[in-house]
Amino acid sequence: MPVPPPCGTLWGMSTPFSEEPETAHLLDLASGGDAAAAGILLDRHRDRLTRMVRLRLDRRVRGRVGVSDVIQEVHLEASQRLDEYLRSPKVPFYVWLRFIAAQRVLILHRRHIRAQGRAVGREEALEGVAGAAATSVSLAAELIGRETSPTRAAARAEMRERLAEALEAMEPIDREVLALRHFEELSNVDAARVLGLESDAASKRYVRALRRLKGILAGLGLRDEAGGRRGG
Repeated sequence: MPVPPPCGTLWGMSTPFSEEPETAHLLDLASGGDAAAAGILLDRHRDRLTRMVRLRLDRRVRGRVGVSDVIQEVHLEASQRLDEYLRSPKVPFYVWLRFIAAQRVLILHRRHIRAQGRAVGREEALEGVAGAAATSVSLAAELIGRETSPTRAAARAEMRERLAEALEAMEPIDREVLALRHFEELSNVDAARVLGLESDAASKRYVRALRRLKGILAGLGLRDEAGGRRGG
């Protein structure tokens, strides 16, 4: 099973970082052998990690392995390797945790899809740094949301399809930086770590991708769903 390599080989840099106070406190307790703190630490990031996996797990795989199943496997592996992380943390805890999740999703895709001869496509270039990339369909679903009314649900389904087609025309790395910054709410520095980019380059890509996304939404007659997230 792939495990997070040293920061220098995965993220291309070893910059200082700081944790959120609550996460830092739990990490300190876990370092002292507090098993309960370790469990709380993983649960604290469950919702965020679930969004990350939902954006990346191919729908054809979900018929065999659910998002919750992936999260359970990630938590098991993270629990087994937590001591290793605590001895020498080189990246923020969530960045480390999401790398385990990304590798798990990537393994599932290779096992269930690529073994059947599916074309890899342009996303292949992202695998070395980001793991499984966010899909256009998943991004569109998150942006459009869900509707229970049958009539409005049909209209939203059509809009999701059109939005997915427009997102598919974007560069994969631009879609990924949107997923990292907009949906996972990573800081620019952490997004750069994940993508193996310099911070300035990641920031420029995000601004460009966000501008493109707003243009796409406006062209489809949608309100600005892309605003209000952290910038910089």
